[in-house]
Amino acid sequence: MTSSLCVVFAGGGTGGHLYPGLAVAEQLRELSPDLTSVRSVFACSQRPLDAEILRAEHAEFHPIPAQPLALRPRAMLRFIGSWGGAVRAGRALIHRLRERSDQVCVVAMGGFVAAPMVQAARAEKCKVVLVNLDATPGKANRWIAGRADLVCSAAEVPGARWTVVPPIVRRAALPPGDAAGCRTLLGLDPSRLTLLVTGASQGAQSINDLLIALLRENPQMFTAQRWQVIHQAGGKGDLDALTKSYAEARVQAVVRAFFRPMGAAWGAADLAISRAGAGSVAEAWAAGVPTIFLPYPYHRDQHQRLNALPLEKRGACVIVNDAVDPTVNLRTIGPIVEQLLSSAQRRASMRGALAQLGPADGAAHVARAILALFS
Repeated sequence: MTSSLCVVFAGGGTGGHLYPGLAVAEQLRELSPDLTSVRSVFACSQRPLDAEILRAEHAEFHPIPAQPLALRPRAMLRFIGSWGGAVRAGRALIHRLRERSDQVCVVAMGGFVAAPMVQAARAEKCKVVLVNLDATPGKANRWIAGRADLVCSAAEVPGARWTVVPPIVRRAALPPGDAAGCRTLLGLDPSRLTLLVTGASQGAQSINDLLIALLRENPQMFTAQRWQVIHQAGGKGDLDALTKSYAEARVQAVVRAFFRPMGAAWGAADLAISRAGAGSVAEAWAAGVPTIFLPYPYHRDQHQRLNALPLEKRGACVIVNDAVDPTVNLRTIGPIVEQLLSSAQRRASMRGALAQLGPADGAAHVARAILALFS
């Protein structure tokens, strides 16, 4: 086995591309005691969110000047115009990393940064690993899959001969203790039922609007059994409106733009309302929290629904369409929220189904597969 390996996690633009990479990096550190050094770095986007997340995790990162691929004419021109510069930046990064490492491996986590980094890796004759997270692979992942030495997928993809691994969850997203302890960490009553509301790392405007509408129209669904709420609102400017709505409904709540770490929030929860990105589904699975998943409504292929579908088939979650309009969502999602808030038996059944899914230890599987490429 080589005496020095540098693993470059390529992805960014959302936490969903970064956090799984951080989880695999954790496992690489733990699973490679016989290596003189395993260094993990991140090739991320230039979006401020990436720097914010990676600095908070004390990770080494290098922004790449890539642009998203979209079918709109201007977006397509930006993507084409950025491609050459992004590939050159990727190659320059690999050159610098090779000054300190015998081997460099690029691990593509999906998204618009991953594709030019893979092109750079191929030009520099580096091994490439693709980590696919979604049940419906995006354009970048489909392109990368044909150029990778190994493909690991945290979701079954019909027709793809990829190595399937369990969900990938970083340690900070796992509950650090029992429910009472997690609630105490967040300043909540340790004995009360707790609802987690999250639109993932960037928040979700329609979920925020839904909760404001529920609190206005039917606060009794929360107060009847004295539910308290943890609400991750994202940077949508809704913090004041949400805080006011919870206060007026007399519902105890902790409302923040972002929770770091998320493990305490999941560990405190008896029920969750969440988007259905691969990371959110994985975290609900790992924490064993019954969840109402509201897939991102603007994807044409509705691929977030497919992420949560294996859980729904086993009775471990509920998937509901997000109509975006809070008036419509009150009629369609509201009764489901009220039912699950009021039914301990239904929540217990879902929690039991989650327990049968097995451990969410996909990060260790991927880390072992990367190290095996260099054994």
